[in-house]
Amino acid sequence: MNNQEDKFKKVISHAKEYGYIFQSSEIYDGLSAVYDYAQNGVELKNNIRNYWWKAMVQMHENIVGLDTAIFMHPTTWKASGHVDAFNDPLIDNKDSKKRYRADVLIEDYAEKLNLKAKKEIAKAAKRFGDAFNEEEFIKTNPRVVKYLAKRDEVLKRMARSLENEDLADVKKLIEELEIACPVSGSRNWTDVKQFNLMFGTKLGASADSAMDLYLRPETAQGIFVNFSNVQKTGRMKIPFGIAQTGKAFRNEIVARQFIFRMREFEQMEMQFFVRPGEELKWYEYWKEKRLNWHLSLGLGKENYRFHDHEKMAHYANAASDIEFNFPFGFKELEGIHSRTDFDLKAHEEHSGKKLQYFDHEVNKSYVPYVIETSIGLDRMFLAVFSTALQNEVLEDGSERIVLKLPVILAPTKAAILPLVKKDGLPEIARKIIEDLKYDFNVIYDEKDAIGRRYRRQDAVGTPFCITVDHETKNDETVTIRYRDSMEQKRVKIKELKAIISKEVSMGDWLHKMELHTNYKT
Repeated sequence: MNNQEDKFKKVISHAKEYGYIFQSSEIYDGLSAVYDYAQNGVELKNNIRNYWWKAMVQMHENIVGLDTAIFMHPTTWKASGHVDAFNDPLIDNKDSKKRYRADVLIEDYAEKLNLKAKKEIAKAAKRFGDAFNEEEFIKTNPRVVKYLAKRDEVLKRMARSLENEDLADVKKLIEELEIACPVSGSRNWTDVKQFNLMFGTKLGASADSAMDLYLRPETAQGIFVNFSNVQKTGRMKIPFGIAQTGKAFRNEIVARQFIFRMREFEQMEMQFFVRPGEELKWYEYWKEKRLNWHLSLGLGKENYRFHDHEKMAHYANAASDIEFNFPFGFKELEGIHSRTDFDLKAHEEHSGKKLQYFDHEVNKSYVPYVIETSIGLDRMFLAVFSTALQNEVLEDGSERIVLKLPVILAPTKAAILPLVKKDGLPEIARKIIEDLKYDFNVIYDEKDAIGRRYRRQDAVGTPFCITVDHETKNDETVTIRYRDSMEQKRVKIKELKAIISKEVSMGDWLHKMELHTNYKT
């Protein structure tokens, strides 16, 4: 087993053991690619959503929120193109009977070429030390040039074939690259077919009169069909945005990699309406703004990269993904797309209703252009959780497993621990909980020796442990222990609220994020 696989298995097992994620319907052997967020998981998920919402809505005068229904009139999905074009290319291996997304097989092949190039670069960097010129080496080393050229050629050809709906060439490319089934090693493939990802359902009491509906595959359309309602009632002026979080559903061909690709998932999306001709300026603005939001959480700048799309959706004139270095490599975390006026125009056409904006500055009506930022909440959860999970070797040679979650996202902010279960210490600990629980999510823990309790709170990701001991009775001080540094300080009970507030204030984190944003529109 390689290191990546090993790390990923530890992430999945830790998520269950410490009450973050359970397999859905586990007592009935579960349901493929459907998961439940457990007692700590739901808190972490809520905190991520809340941090996104505050950064997106509260921090912008010209962005408002919305919460639209999962069920929408079926014509919505005809207008949006989902009925006709919301497909993934599917391929089956005849020997293993396993089903794959053809584009993912090819992308995985291209990523292997990329990793080979990186290996060469890393070897050279080690060999040449400070004298190493990476840029020059990438341009001139024959091996690296060959790997990267091959990678680009493969991805371009795939994008071209998918755009032209030439599925025979997609299969031909898989055969030419000698891509084998990851399970069986067989290269005995079926033809590539398109597979629509929407879940169908029915609305109505009787089978005769029931209307065919779909579970929404994205939250964006709920925003577009409400464009005029929000603009008029909120007296919004262009440029302005509408944000929404909520469940979406996709019948994925291959749902895999834990919560990375699920059939029921949650999105956090914002559609930003702009004047035609200004969309690319705002596209650049939102690329930087969104990356700064990610960087504010301290997960490491090296774990992010932009990936511009080779194959763009038919409605887009610019598209980029923020990719994150998950335990299984760099994959899409968030998409930033310039969607032009496609959506509003399509809904105008299918509904017969005007979805335009009268711009007093230029004295004319027009259909606005749209910049979309769309992030998967579940993927963000996985990015945060997998990066935070660390195995540390301490000075004395012992090890500890610690979940170094950003403190504003941690499910529980502090654990209050009486040193022993007698002498009035539990009563003092309970009193501290009573004082702090109005401002923070705090817990009481009295089971096991204090060292074991510290380790347990480290593993669950609690940033502060507050220990009540016999000295507390004399001078009303307690020991506060910091999860990341394991540093311990003696502080007054009455100072606890201020100490914790300083560390976990979302306002302070958002303020720091704004200071890092240097792009001006």
